[in-house]
Amino acid sequence: MDTNTAAPILDVKDLCKTFIVNKRQNNVLRNVSFCIFPGEMVAVMGPSGSGKSTLLYTVSGMDRMTAGDVSFCGKDMSKLRDHELAKMRLDDMGFIFQQMYMMKNLSVLDNIILPSVKSDKIKETRRETVARARVLMNKLGISETADNDINEVSGGQLQRACICRSMMNRPQMIFADEPTGALNRTSSEDVMEELTKLNKEGTTIMLVTHDARVAAKCTRVLYIVDGNIKGEYNINKDAPARDRERGLNNWLLEMGW
Repeated sequence: MDTNTAAPILDVKDLCKTFIVNKRQNNVLRNVSFCIFPGEMVAVMGPSGSGKSTLLYTVSGMDRMTAGDVSFCGKDMSKLRDHELAKMRLDDMGFIFQQMYMMKNLSVLDNIILPSVKSDKIKETRRETVARARVLMNKLGISETADNDINEVSGGQLQRACICRSMMNRPQMIFADEPTGALNRTSSEDVMEELTKLNKEGTTIMLVTHDARVAAKCTRVLYIVDGNIKGEYNINKDAPARDRERGLNNWLLEMGW
């Protein structure tokens, strides 16, 4: 993707987010500006408490911004009402979290198709929806878990189910908050392999992570400290994995990681 000519899918300018705690003002995000272009896979890194998750929640419309401008697919999110933001999140965004929020009374398959049941974006029968979900599950190697309860599958399988769920409404972009944070190394690598495949197929992804191995699989890394983006690192995805990780780690050390 030539980012010099493509319009950004996410355009953030002078974003601020302030919380009031015990009558004291806490400026979590301070004049943050960046763009993400179609087909990119961008990681956000930084120390604990630097504002990484707040940034992801604010630019995706889960939290309201205090000031600034966020444009998603050309729409000014600051001007959207709550129900319009909710519809945008349902129809045009996919979400993956560290804690795999699933309905305990539903099977893995029913959890995956839930966003499509709630949306009118894709006109199809329930049978067609289930068929699409099964295709996604087969693609991610979890087809055998379809009828299981969510407590009957491993963490890695459940996170892959969350990826399937995030793709059900064919989103413009996926937002992932520490998607491998609750997984062991093997499951983490499996999940990142699937996210990387989705990205290669054209899905734009923004993810928060504290793991340099995870971030090294992305195309770009934004480093945030005290609510400000202090640096940006472009990753050569054609380089061997070891070289990508080494280069990123060296840059992170320069940033004070």
